[in-house]
Amino acid sequence: MKAVNVAELRAHFGEYLAEVERGEDVQICKRNKSVARLVRISTETVKNETRLGSAQGTVSILGDIVSPAIEAGDWEMHG
Repeated sequence: MKAVNVAELRAHFGEYLAEVERGEDVQICKRNKSVARLVRISTETVKNETRLGSAQGTVSILGDIVSPAIEAGDWEMHG
């Protein structure tokens, strides 16, 4: 992995970007202290393994889920 200061990176950004495209990581330093790293983004696609409906039948609903849990007359109004 190459280490480069910010000023050098600005001056030759295209060259360092080409190195990253080839797979080499570039460590960015500010006043000779590492602050970031340029790495190539993986282009391989990840197959979605989610199976829709795989949890079907595993949930049970008990009672009424549509009606309010508290009667309207029992609400206290604050304001």
